[in-house]
Amino acid sequence: HSTPLFHSDSCAIIRPPRDGGIRYRGLTQEQVVQVLPVDYEIEYICRGNRVIVGPKVRKCLPDGTWTDLNQRSKCCIKRQNRSIFHFEWSRKKKLYIGALFPMSGGWPGGQACLPAAQMALDLVNKRTDILPDYELELIYYDSMCDPGEATKLLYDLLYTEPIKIVLMPGCSSVSTLVAEAARMWNLIVLSYGSSSPALSNRQRFPTFFRTHPSATLHNPTRVQLFQKWKWTKIATIQQTTEVFTSTLDDLEQRVKEAGIEISVRQSFLTDPAVAVKNLKRQDARIIVGLFYETEARKVFCEVYKEKLYGKKYVWFLIGWYADNWFKIKDPSINCTVEQMTEAVEGHVTTEIVMLNPETVRGASNLTSQEFLAQLMSKLGGKNPEETGGFQEAPLAYDAVWALALALNKTVGPLKAKGRRLEDFNYNNKDITAEIYRALNTSSFEGVSGHVVFDAQGSRMAWTLIEQLQGGSYKKIGYFDMTKGNLSWYGNDRWIGSDPPADQTVVIQKFRYLSQKLFVSVSVFAGLGILMGIVCLTFNIYNSNVRYIQNSQPYLNNMTAVGCMMALAAVFPLGIDGLHVRNSQFPVVCQFRLWLLGLGFSLAYGSMFTKIWWVHTVFTKKDEKKDKRKQHLEPWKLYATVGVLLVIDILSLMIWQIVDPLHITVEFTKEAPKGDVDQLIEPLLQHCSSEKMNTWLGVVYGYKGLLLLLGIFLAYETKSVSTEKINDHRAVGMAIYNVSVLCMITAPVTMILSSKQDASFAFASLAIIFSVYITLVVLFVPKMRRLITRGEWQSDQQETMKTGSSTNNNDEEKSRQLERENKELQKIIQEKEERVSELRNQLSERQALRYPLPASDNHSLPPTFSNSSTLYQPDGKINRNNCHPGRLQLLYK
Repeated sequence: HSTPLFHSDSCAIIRPPRDGGIRYRGLTQEQVVQVLPVDYEIEYICRGNRVIVGPKVRKCLPDGTWTDLNQRSKCCIKRQNRSIFHFEWSRKKKLYIGALFPMSGGWPGGQACLPAAQMALDLVNKRTDILPDYELELIYYDSMCDPGEATKLLYDLLYTEPIKIVLMPGCSSVSTLVAEAARMWNLIVLSYGSSSPALSNRQRFPTFFRTHPSATLHNPTRVQLFQKWKWTKIATIQQTTEVFTSTLDDLEQRVKEAGIEISVRQSFLTDPAVAVKNLKRQDARIIVGLFYETEARKVFCEVYKEKLYGKKYVWFLIGWYADNWFKIKDPSINCTVEQMTEAVEGHVTTEIVMLNPETVRGASNLTSQEFLAQLMSKLGGKNPEETGGFQEAPLAYDAVWALALALNKTVGPLKAKGRRLEDFNYNNKDITAEIYRALNTSSFEGVSGHVVFDAQGSRMAWTLIEQLQGGSYKKIGYFDMTKGNLSWYGNDRWIGSDPPADQTVVIQKFRYLSQKLFVSVSVFAGLGILMGIVCLTFNIYNSNVRYIQNSQPYLNNMTAVGCMMALAAVFPLGIDGLHVRNSQFPVVCQFRLWLLGLGFSLAYGSMFTKIWWVHTVFTKKDEKKDKRKQHLEPWKLYATVGVLLVIDILSLMIWQIVDPLHITVEFTKEAPKGDVDQLIEPLLQHCSSEKMNTWLGVVYGYKGLLLLLGIFLAYETKSVSTEKINDHRAVGMAIYNVSVLCMITAPVTMILSSKQDASFAFASLAIIFSVYITLVVLFVPKMRRLITRGEWQSDQQETMKTGSSTNNNDEEKSRQLERENKELQKIIQEKEERVSELRNQLSERQALRYPLPASDNHSLPPTFSNSSTLYQPDGKINRNNCHPGRLQLLYK
């Protein structure tokens, strides 16, 4: 060959005839397109039983023309009976389909699918209303369902004449290879036997269609059943293989769009034990199982062991298992047939319908039963169960019809553009786009059902729904995905009366306070208020009596008013949504807060003020004891109560302005009772604010310190006696009781907030007991005293009685003095005996030294002569004659 030369005048590109090809010498096809015209030889070659007519080899001449331009090259059919060859012009133009039918291998589906496709081609070519100017011809090879073999055959299909307008592969693995490569040649791929969900990827397989539904077609049916039985929560368990993983991914997307939640998602490789246990632990009820038949037996053996079956559970399985799959003995499981039968009872299966169950005539004018009869005749009496692809044969039949109808639909639009189907070549994107649009909008009745494709090019078909009832499968309905129509027989049967719930049924129910409890507590609170009124009236009426005056009656009046306000708070504490509307509830919350807060400040604050004053005055050091004699100024006591009250008012006002109380609803759970699979969710109404815990912490902290300080002061002043506040011991006792009840009630009511009856009873009874104890301790002794002794007695008598009968401390001091007197008398007696003994000794010694007559007593020393004035004749000292000076003499 000569060196390439570029000319200004180029040779026209020679297109090979449809039934031949070009052998490019020295260059690839792509390079020839780029560098033509050049001085290269081009050789025509013919395929099959055709021969070349005209110059076999042409050459681009320096003048820019090809050699032998006066004679065109063409491939003609070789005639057996004639010695010459001529071109046979056919009346119909042929369109070629390149197909791969697996006649052997893992899925020998071509054994039945090829005859079905040929049946369809024969009918299409005989029809005058479908592609009248064209004839479809099938060029096919055996792919053996092997991607490697399919690669070689695909090369032959693409690089040998004639040009194929469509490719038709079978197996999923082969279809994946063909569909991914076909876009490089602008070829449409139409598969009749591919179910892999991976083929629904439009980015990866932009020109792929299939009449075999995707394995994900079960999912719309499952979603439809979930909605029919009102399930919104499901669980899944899958075997970790690509087909089940992609199917489950699709299911997850579909249920999400339908508002259904996959709460549990479990997977396993070979042993499903752990996955089934997790389903049980997480309370799975509606379970979708995606696994092969052998793994299904393992799963349901574990299901039996975990008791994950019965009226509370529904299993969804794939419908292409053998009808007796759970009865087949399997050495990999240790469950009996009876146990397996018990575990699988009631499960639901979904299976793609590949043969139209209805007796209708579609595009081919055949019913599904007539098609089966003709297919059996074409198979020559072969056993359908032994013929590969017999179930998928209707899909291959409808695939040819889908292609024929789509090509027929493109004739008009192509003619409008000045194009024809026979003009198709691997570089022509326009014709491919028209065929794609026609297939994408296909819709006709076929022998496999209604044929229509989704956005991913996958067939949308009917799904058969069956349920295992009494050990055998019963048809309970069909689902037509194309129309969204569910045909339901109504013969579904459940272990319970109805389909089980997808979870423990939660029933929301407002829970209100027990009215019997509210009425009972209200009666006690009302009686307490009445008692407070009686005490207040008594205190005011007798405010001029000395005994009442010495108890600071105005502070006692404040205590009574505070107690009545605290009791009044019991009523709004018991009011809830049963009595008032939600819009009125915040007002009830305010009544609760203010009545209880101000009532506590008045009642406890007045008692705290009394005990504080007593402690301040009577526990001072000796140098400050003179202050005790000062007159008690009542205004100081009232001012102290006022300060406590103002602090409360300010804190409550700030709380309600910054973060006001409002109604909140609390959700709690109660366990199901008995075998009823229902959970009551009580709705409790509470008064709350955004930062409720913070505000309660501040209030409880401040009040708690006051309570603790009150207890301390009451303890410190328990032995103090004063007439200015003569009931401070009673006040101390009341403070003890109130403080203990408050410090117990506050945390307990917070813990019991979810139990409205217990919380109300505890809080209200604590208030009632505190008030009752306070009123009884403070006022009942006063009433008793005035009633028994009369309030008309004089101030002097009152004062005497007060000093003699109520001053127990003076009596104690008197008894102590008596004990000290007795001890002193004993000491004096001992000293007296000692002095008498010494006196006798002195007398004896004096008598020996100075013997005198008995009558000369006047000569004794003065000291002893006056002894009669010191000692009595009986040797005892008179108590009335004891003088301090003499005592000093005795102790010297």
